[in-house]
Amino acid sequence: MEVLLKADVGGKPLSVQAGKVAQQASGSVVVSYGETVVLVTVVSARDERDVGFLPLSVEYQEKIYAAGRIPGNYFRREIGRPSEKETLTARLIDRPIRPLFPKGYKFETQVIATVLSMDQENDPDVLAMVGASAALEISDIPFEGPIASVRVGLIDGEFKINPMVTEYDRCDINIIVAGSRTGVVMVEGGSRFASEEDMLEAIFRGHEAIQPLIDLQEKLRETLGKEKIAFVPSEKDEELARKIEADAAERIKQAVTVADKMSRQQAVRSLKAEIFESLGETYQDRKKEVYEILGDLQKKVSRELVLKEGRRLDGRKFDEIRPITCEVGLLPRPHGSALFTRGETQVLGVLTLGSGPDEQRVETLIGEEFRQFMLHYNFPPYSVGEVKRMVGPSRRDIGHGGLSTRAIERILPAKEDFDYTIRIVSEVLESNGSSSMGTVCSASLALMDGGVPITAPVSGIAMGLIKEGDQVVVLSDILGDEDHFGDMDFKVTGTADGITALQMDIKIKELSRDILKTALSQAREGRLFILERMVATLDHPRNDISPYAPKVFTITINPDKIRDIIGPGGKVVRALQAETNTRIEIDDSGTVKIAAVNAEDGEAAKRRIEEITKEPEIGEIYDGKVVKVTDFGAFVEFMPGTDGLVHISQLSTHRIKRVSDVVKEGDPLKVKVLEISRDGKIRLSHKAVLEEEDGTSGQ
Repeated sequence: MEVLLKADVGGKPLSVQAGKVAQQASGSVVVSYGETVVLVTVVSARDERDVGFLPLSVEYQEKIYAAGRIPGNYFRREIGRPSEKETLTARLIDRPIRPLFPKGYKFETQVIATVLSMDQENDPDVLAMVGASAALEISDIPFEGPIASVRVGLIDGEFKINPMVTEYDRCDINIIVAGSRTGVVMVEGGSRFASEEDMLEAIFRGHEAIQPLIDLQEKLRETLGKEKIAFVPSEKDEELARKIEADAAERIKQAVTVADKMSRQQAVRSLKAEIFESLGETYQDRKKEVYEILGDLQKKVSRELVLKEGRRLDGRKFDEIRPITCEVGLLPRPHGSALFTRGETQVLGVLTLGSGPDEQRVETLIGEEFRQFMLHYNFPPYSVGEVKRMVGPSRRDIGHGGLSTRAIERILPAKEDFDYTIRIVSEVLESNGSSSMGTVCSASLALMDGGVPITAPVSGIAMGLIKEGDQVVVLSDILGDEDHFGDMDFKVTGTADGITALQMDIKIKELSRDILKTALSQAREGRLFILERMVATLDHPRNDISPYAPKVFTITINPDKIRDIIGPGGKVVRALQAETNTRIEIDDSGTVKIAAVNAEDGEAAKRRIEEITKEPEIGEIYDGKVVKVTDFGAFVEFMPGTDGLVHISQLSTHRIKRVSDVVKEGDPLKVKVLEISRDGKIRLSHKAVLEEEDGTSGQ
């Protein structure tokens, strides 16, 4: 049976259609908003996997045909590797739905969202998120939904739900909010130095706006929903669990409170191995089960430390930040560098400056984008003491890079004020919680070290949460273990003036407004504390960029002169670049950009271009060359591509009968510009030059 339901979202109808296409999937819907259309399907395998995690995969695909275009690459088809936008959107879909599967569900499940049509106004990402929940709701897959999502923008002081893509640049706040009927489950986005109060208001404006979409999905499930598969998680051997807890709880508490991360992990590993061996031969074939019980016990003990004893694993107060050290200018050849260390998380930020051709070209559904700023996050296995094959950036790497990019791009100078392509690479050297926030801090310092005129430094902090019933504890600057056993990972970045980016994920069903308000307030205090430590090392951008950075010169010429610089088939500009060791860009408006390794080469190229494009001035004397001889005078080229007529009467101080008696083609000839007519014709004189040289001019 085909069903089509609609809801008003941001003053426009959003429709969800089910029962028409992709019927062999466990669940499928088509979500439409304006003329943007997304197909979302979900399938769950029937055989359980023997894994210790939820085997959920989410794929988001942007088909170029959706925008009415053919792909611009060599193959003229979508390349297999997902784009950055596709990866980030897949993560957006995954994060709010993952906690809503039953604990212990180990049936491989795949969500695929495919953009079928894109109207250039309505972003498909939030539609894909709504579609994922709706497809799960009508499927037979166990799912504790529904959830829904919207984008919230703050434009000219007014909140707008699902602003158009063309309005993003005007948004002072631009966040995606996902939530259930009664609470928020995920937040992702950025802002122009928004206050905590405005950000909290934006989040709950979004939560209010998703309610019609929750209603829609509940109606859809009532009309078309399949009966859910009966899922009963594997029963834990309670007797064994009690036996292990009685023997190991206190020892695990001692192990998890070892201050140093690597020592703590080793203590926990050794203790688990010892406990398993102590159980004897009866349990030797149940190692996985025993270790799962020990893992649950470790989580329980760690949470009780916080909730019942009021202390953290490393002994800090709930709002205390780990020790911070900052260093800048570590690397001689890169154009800026900074090492940021917070506890056992250490990140090296490296700045490289480039010219226009170094911009990143990205093909999107909206069209080609050229990105002047790039931030790349690398998380090598040695940073956590592991051995692992390195195969390029993971989804996590791209996600952390995307968050850090949003945090930093708000403070960058305008292109007209700093005409460089900027690349930051974050090398995570050690990780024990919140390497993405370490990336933000090191990137900010590296930019200042490199002389990039940022508007203000940015810091970042990751907040955690432990919640049991009415007991709630918010933790500042969480460790990796606190992230693992906690209920929330809430990252907030900003300057002293306000928030630039945030990202929130939770492992429980939802969060209330009061908890979010507390987390934002505590995050601000921590963020400012970290910022103080950063500015104590370097509080403003250096006055000069690195001597090894390219030098960029910009000049403006008459657009009519562009052809003179380029020359036939590009001959002139290629020769000029080769001679001066520079790269030259020219746009149709007459703006010429010169990128040089050093200032001398750049100045040389600039002088040559000025010579080529210089406009003739009346009264000026030029060295020219005769290019044509006629009965009435000689045509002299006195500037590249520019010539004028020296009348026979202006060739000499005395009367001559024939032009050829004085000059022939190819002869050098000094000339003075006498007149430039409205139609561009130029009258020259050699006679005036001779008179000036003899001192007889005007006599």
